[in-house]
Amino acid sequence: MSPSPEEIEGEDRASRFTVDAADAGARLDAWLAALMPAHVSRSRVKALILEGHVTLNGKACTSPNQRLKPGDEFALLIPEPEDATPLPEAIPLDILYEDDDLIVVHKPAGMVVHPAPGNATGTLVNALLYHCGESLAGIGGVRRPGIVHRLDKDTSGVMVVAKTERAHAGLAAQFADHGRSGPLERFYLALVWGGLPRAAGTIDAPLGRSPNDRLKRAVVSERASGSRHAVTHYRVLRKYPDRKDASPVIASLVECRLETGRTHQIRVHMAHIGHPLIGDRDYGAHFATKVNALPEAIREGVTAFHRQALHAATLSFAHPATGETMRFEASLPEDFSRLLHLFETAVQGSPRQH
Repeated sequence: MSPSPEEIEGEDRASRFTVDAADAGARLDAWLAALMPAHVSRSRVKALILEGHVTLNGKACTSPNQRLKPGDEFALLIPEPEDATPLPEAIPLDILYEDDDLIVVHKPAGMVVHPAPGNATGTLVNALLYHCGESLAGIGGVRRPGIVHRLDKDTSGVMVVAKTERAHAGLAAQFADHGRSGPLERFYLALVWGGLPRAAGTIDAPLGRSPNDRLKRAVVSERASGSRHAVTHYRVLRKYPDRKDASPVIASLVECRLETGRTHQIRVHMAHIGHPLIGDRDYGAHFATKVNALPEAIREGVTAFHRQALHAATLSFAHPATGETMRFEASLPEDFSRLLHLFETAVQGSPRQH
């Protein structure tokens, strides 16, 4: 009989199994993996075998391809999770929701999600390690938060992070499915240059590594190496100015819904259609001279805005333990709100669009 999740993740983490005649000849790793809860993968089971956490008739068994014999008795001991390499840091978090399975936060602009060269400390992971502490049940054998999606360093907004291996598997499956068969939805607010020709539309353009800069992404051919399908749906919420005369639209507030979630997807897609995000120095640098043509009050505000104007406003998903649809919204941060206010007030004769 398959062990329950409580037996796997509780204080007594050892589980014992006896081989039936029907399973004779099967591989050990495949057989054990089939007995595990869905969130414990075959690769995880294989790693546990190689690390010496499985015994056969009381003796260590470190061969994942061990062939089973009727009556063999195996014991699997899932060790306590190891401490994560990143160090916990007492960094304040804006927590929107938390339970035993997951935590939802409003990530500020300027915070990197995961430690990397050049950003070894001060990350969201460092902050979560400190805040969650022993409530992290361990993912892949390591006591760490389960990152299932990311936001760029200079993008603010709502993020969900798993605290258990079971929650990590459930959330990761939803993000991989892109909401096709569940309630997962991701909405962003972006302030872009110029006026879009249509009030709503879809950008369906594959993304890959930029041929000119390995750190950037670009729209590429479907046949290009590393090409990834990418789709962004957009809707114009506001134009600046929005007048009936022939005044040119200098910027637009756009709501973007991700159908896929590729690196820098919204930033690259909006630049691809000729409307890069205001403040985006990677994908909108060729629009820098437009700042000089802005009214003085707006020009100063845009110059002082040192990031791309992008905010992850809404996130919906199914709770991985209960199945309940969860929906969270993160209000615009102060710097983004201040920038919008400048456009609202400094562009004269700009009645609100309905």
